[in-house]
Amino acid sequence: MIQLLWRFLLLVFAAIAFAWLADRPEKIVIQSPLHEIQVSLLVGVVLLSLVLVAAYFIWKLLHRIWSSPKTVRESMRFRKHRKAYESLSRGIIAAGAGDAQAAAKHAAIASETLKNEPLITLLTAQAAQLKGDRAGVKRAFEDMTKSPDTELLGLRGLFAEAKQAGDWVTARKIAERALAKNARLPWASTAILQVQTTAKDWAQAAATIAQQGKAGLLPRDEATKKQAILLSAQALDLEEKDRERAQAFAHDALSHDASLVPAALVAARTHVANGNPKKALKILRATWALSPHPDLAEVASNAKPNDGAEEKFERVRDLVGRPETNLESAFALARAAIAAKRWDVAKVALETYVTEQPQARICGMMAQIEDAQGDKGRSREWLARALHAPRDPIWVSDGVASPRWTPVSPVTGEIIACAWKPPFEQPPGLGWQSQNDEAVPLLETTSTKPNSAETFRPPDDPGIE
Repeated sequence: MIQLLWRFLLLVFAAIAFAWLADRPEKIVIQSPLHEIQVSLLVGVVLLSLVLVAAYFIWKLLHRIWSSPKTVRESMRFRKHRKAYESLSRGIIAAGAGDAQAAAKHAAIASETLKNEPLITLLTAQAAQLKGDRAGVKRAFEDMTKSPDTELLGLRGLFAEAKQAGDWVTARKIAERALAKNARLPWASTAILQVQTTAKDWAQAAATIAQQGKAGLLPRDEATKKQAILLSAQALDLEEKDRERAQAFAHDALSHDASLVPAALVAARTHVANGNPKKALKILRATWALSPHPDLAEVASNAKPNDGAEEKFERVRDLVGRPETNLESAFALARAAIAAKRWDVAKVALETYVTEQPQARICGMMAQIEDAQGDKGRSREWLARALHAPRDPIWVSDGVASPRWTPVSPVTGEIIACAWKPPFEQPPGLGWQSQNDEAVPLLETTSTKPNSAETFRPPDDPGIE
């Protein structure tokens, strides 16, 4: 609507202008030696306008003729580049489909025209990977590192090749080079961390985690927990070599996460070795409140090595509190009571956890108590019951059980918390029942093979007894 209005106003202005020129009495005189031409002002303006329009069209025509060779060349170049990009597109599709031959063919066609196109090098590398040409893959990625636009892509490819070849030294150097280019590069930081944890370089791994936290690659809480795990690993490694540094690392880990049992154990053991049992017990109480573990009670029991069994029992009772609060408290208290030969106290501590399906360690402890009290029959019954009892807790990381705490997942290599728990849930039908006052396992083995009961293992059981 506005455009129509402007056009209408332009026509009105032109009409007014022509009307004004038509009313002017002046004339335009063009003199030459032979002729004299007189025209009105309106005719003169019209003729001048026609001459200018004609000159413009003649100039455009001459310019078109003059630049036609260049236009033809650009048109041919455009068509050639379009075909090259079409071939590149088909090559990428072929590589994605797993057709190595077609991918290499289209890469060669496209490279004839597109000399400096980064995607050509990438397609060449993909085609070489599909063919299994490791030398060709490495050569292609090395070519990428020569250009600033594709350097990081090439470094990532070279890292993957070095990792696949098991060359962790080269892989680490490549990842460090990439991280120097971009400190916020997730894959490079993760790659360096993986190399460091594989080499058990916990100090450098902790520094990398701190850098990831600062760069925003990890949430602050997650970075803090992972740092605590790595500090605990350092403390464990140094406990026998450098007690003071191990103690410092353990305290640093506990300042990040007070529930870490390994850090608490190292800190407590070093304090006991230095003759500071009060500091050791303070650390053990704080960690026990968050993560009850039998090793904490064991270290508390031996905080004063020269004490007798009764004094050790009292320290454990002070540490664990009421035994009915959790199974680890009952187990620790019963173990200390058995060492002090306080059989009734041990029996009372375990009574809450023997009614249904007690763990194998509870059954074994009850057998020891009954035997000490002279009831051999009940002791044998508890020993038989232990054969089919649920598994005892153990350190479990990503579903894999281990007798020792580990800072890194054996499955993924990630830094994750190792949990103290049974390695798998008790399957139905593996319980225990009493019939006619005789201990009878619910699951009867029908196979004639002597070890047939051992053939069943849940998926996450690594077979560690």
